[in-house]
Amino acid sequence: MPELPEVEVVRLGLERHVVGRTITAAEVLHPRAVRRHVAGAGDFTARLAGQTIGAARRRGKYLWLELSGGDAVLAHLGMSGQMLVQPDDAADEKHLRVRMRFDDGGPQLRFVDQRTFGGLALADLVEVDGVALPDTIAHIARDPMDPAFDPVLAVRALRARRTEVKRALLDQTLVSGVGNIYADEALWRARLHWARPTDRLTAKQGTELLRAATEVMAEALAAGGTSFDALYVNVNGQSGYFDRSLSAYGQEGRPCPRCGTPIRRDPFMNRSSFSCPRCQRRARVVRS
Repeated sequence: MPELPEVEVVRLGLERHVVGRTITAAEVLHPRAVRRHVAGAGDFTARLAGQTIGAARRRGKYLWLELSGGDAVLAHLGMSGQMLVQPDDAADEKHLRVRMRFDDGGPQLRFVDQRTFGGLALADLVEVDGVALPDTIAHIARDPMDPAFDPVLAVRALRARRTEVKRALLDQTLVSGVGNIYADEALWRARLHWARPTDRLTAKQGTELLRAATEVMAEALAAGGTSFDALYVNVNGQSGYFDRSLSAYGQEGRPCPRCGTPIRRDPFMNRSSFSCPRCQRRARVVRS
């Protein structure tokens, strides 16, 4: 699933190609793509007509387009969602779900989603700490790349949650934007095992972990994100290349870039967690 860097790459593309343009018509080709819009596809398309896109915003993994009517198109890419800017005469993609046309006759904005886990919805904007957010994601915490992100408060929140450190790092109400890939990479850089209890995480370790998460996501953003297949692309259909720089995630059996020990894969929340058995030793259980 796309994480912060991948979603930010898409946001930057939308900012360049659709902000300031007025929608003349929207078309929903698969109802599941707007299932989160409870009023239905007809209401979704009717309310978009005539609206001008004022800005492309993001918090964590969520992306939205602010509209002149005061609401927003909230997008979640899911496992395979793509926001593509395509010429008006381009052939429809096989998994095209939603199309938006503009009054300038220029490129369309298309939502393509093979697995239909993602979707679009119209949402009201509410003010939270001086920032306008779609009401359905008002509970999402700031992410490490947000200029107003407070690492001290974030570390305090991580340490207060009684769980494993990776579970806390993935909790979007504590720190947003970090998913399985960048959690593993940040933990590797911070030399922390994913199962370390948060109540045994020092403030210094928590600070280093968030610093590592910020650094790895900034590097991934510069590389256009991480693409393991053709399902994640930017608005022009191009893949990212950060997968070539991964040190832990997906590297099972390969030598740790730091010490040479083979990377290990462990089951984790119906997914996998990758770590170095030597650099990221699991904390010993203290028996009373």
